[in-house]
Amino acid sequence: MQAVGPVDVVVVGGGQAGLALGYYLKRRGFNFVILDGAPAVGHSWRTRFDSLRLFTPSQYNGLPGLPFPAPPDTYPTKDEVADYLESYARAFELPVRLRSRVRAVEKKSSGYLVRTDSTTYEAGQVVISTGAFHRPYVPPIAAELGPQVFQIHSSEYRNPEALPPGAALVVGAGNSGVHIARELSRSRKVYLSVGRKVPYAPQRFLGRDLNWWMHKIGVMDVSVDSRIGRWMSRTEVPLIGVKVSRFRREHGIEVLGRTLRADGATVILEGARSFDVASVVWATGYREDYSWVDAPVFDEAGVPVHERGVTESPGLYFLGLDWLYQCGSGHLGWVHRDAAFLAEKIEDLTRPHDAAETEAPVLPLQRETGRSL
Repeated sequence: MQAVGPVDVVVVGGGQAGLALGYYLKRRGFNFVILDGAPAVGHSWRTRFDSLRLFTPSQYNGLPGLPFPAPPDTYPTKDEVADYLESYARAFELPVRLRSRVRAVEKKSSGYLVRTDSTTYEAGQVVISTGAFHRPYVPPIAAELGPQVFQIHSSEYRNPEALPPGAALVVGAGNSGVHIARELSRSRKVYLSVGRKVPYAPQRFLGRDLNWWMHKIGVMDVSVDSRIGRWMSRTEVPLIGVKVSRFRREHGIEVLGRTLRADGATVILEGARSFDVASVVWATGYREDYSWVDAPVFDEAGVPVHERGVTESPGLYFLGLDWLYQCGSGHLGWVHRDAAFLAEKIEDLTRPHDAAETEAPVLPLQRETGRSL
């Protein structure tokens, strides 16, 4: 096991949040490393479904120091986002170490130990920027389906060709679920199981994109500790530009209630509705998993307890979570605000080492053997 350190900061996660923080840490002269389990920067974007586009226009998708390279009011594809993140890491020569899945973060008397499969890093401070999409959640009723039914979580869905012919049930009516249901409806009978009413927001209003309005009236600046912020953070994320009530008329999709149980190829839903399916897409979200972080910074449900990313364990932070501090905290083009804030907090706690005395531990985009996140 190789030992590296001490370094000022280890950033766990090389997505948009980790890269934005890296930008500010480098400007402040810190000796730091960004660890990520993926084989390439932007990998989590590339592995999402083929037809995915952002709801946010390109002008709102830039990280600090480098605007998103696309015309205004265009909606980038997932691969364009991945390309941008790769080019961002290279442009600022950020010390990203790939194929370095973090297995443990341990609090010690002074600072932290961060362990990958092959390396242990000694760090004064640690920022966890792994986002909220940790472990795909599939409800227990999936086990009641027979082996003849093809099952897939939305995180693994790529395109309709991956599913066998025949009727498909999509469980979950978030933005991913409704997009997948519409896409599948072009080639087969589709049922959409909706557990509760989902709010709707138009993609454009009075000739302007929704994000223009949210920026103009300050929605993205609403803080989680305000009255409206507390309400918004508990509200279901709206469907952007999609009305489920029109699905039957426009796409031939049957919108039904909650899926209750299954028996072989038969699914039973609310209202005693039952039918056979050839495949099920579970668009049922994710669960957080911080079991690898050994520090007293979680509530009984395993959710990080923090104030704008700052925990009660000195030198341990979280970044990139939805509603970390503001409505925009989890968004590509707004995460830089929290990143800048945490960089300042990191500097307040420990001044950076003299660059002449401490050699940077890794090269930009250097790869290390190991499993991917």
